[in-house]
Amino acid sequence: MSYLPKPTARHPKLKRNALGLTHRDYEGNLSTLCAGCGHDSISAAIIQSCFELDLPAHRIAKLSGIGCSSKTPTYFLGQSHGFNTVHGRMPSVAAGANLANRDLIYIGVSGDGDTASIGLGQFAHAVRRQTNMLYIVENNGTYGLTKGQFSATNDFGASAKKGAINPYQAIDLVSLALQLGAGFVARSFSGDKSQLVPLIKAGLSYRGFALIDCISPCVTFNNHAGSKKSFDYVREHNRALLKADVIPEREQITTDYEEGSSVSVTLHDGATIRLRKLAEDYDPHDRVEALSYVQRVQSEGEIPTGLIYLDRDEQDLHDILKTVDAPLNTLAADQLCPGTAKLQEINESLR
Repeated sequence: MSYLPKPTARHPKLKRNALGLTHRDYEGNLSTLCAGCGHDSISAAIIQSCFELDLPAHRIAKLSGIGCSSKTPTYFLGQSHGFNTVHGRMPSVAAGANLANRDLIYIGVSGDGDTASIGLGQFAHAVRRQTNMLYIVENNGTYGLTKGQFSATNDFGASAKKGAINPYQAIDLVSLALQLGAGFVARSFSGDKSQLVPLIKAGLSYRGFALIDCISPCVTFNNHAGSKKSFDYVREHNRALLKADVIPEREQITTDYEEGSSVSVTLHDGATIRLRKLAEDYDPHDRVEALSYVQRVQSEGEIPTGLIYLDRDEQDLHDILKTVDAPLNTLAADQLCPGTAKLQEINESLR
């Protein structure tokens, strides 16, 4: 079960950050995800980022919805605040928590189903309201908890484990975030730690809504029909005493490549995706050009990764609503309810 703690034993000479904390102090419970799952690599990148930024865990709030991705906050920052919401509703809970206590650092972890399907409306309004949070989408294009159906981000024409072809166009969360006005938009790959960690650190430091769409391959539901190594083929040709299931251990997929170049990454099922890392001279401050670039590169069959867009003058939700500097949950009753005279003054100003 996901509540199993990690062993407490640790090496006495582990590196410590400015707070005197080790990497282990930022970990959570043991992961129960499939061996080799890209989501665990993202959790490791979040741990590394918070360690390097010297962030105290009690200042961090992690939130999630439902899905394989939404289980992962259990596996990092075990000493932080946490809230696992219902399916697709994480953004509104994050907004409410942020309005109540603006002093916390908010990390929202979601999946492509939790964000692009049932939670699409919530995601859209979190972006346009500029909720001050880092929103990480662990994007594998499939519903892992319910046995591998296509999610809304799965590519048109892609094949499922049982051979079905996806007849629908994909929702591109990067393009959508750019159109909705997100001030920080990035994409990465779970196996590219050298790129992902700096992006997470930048997103945690950004004031406003920061999106990282992280491609994270599913190791379980890429076993397509037609493969003689697939589960279905073995079951059909085996006289089993009982119908059991097992998830084979897989190696994590990693890559490292230069800025401005592209690389082909072979997934566990033999399929290939092509990543293009933004060039060093790429300008991320033009929203229109960023959207054009994303769509142009994707039309060429490649997935752009890196910091795609950054608005250095973006307002967050507190700026828009003109809230006070103090967290609302610290205000006294007379500050929250200033009385009849003040209410009458406000009403008169609106006439």
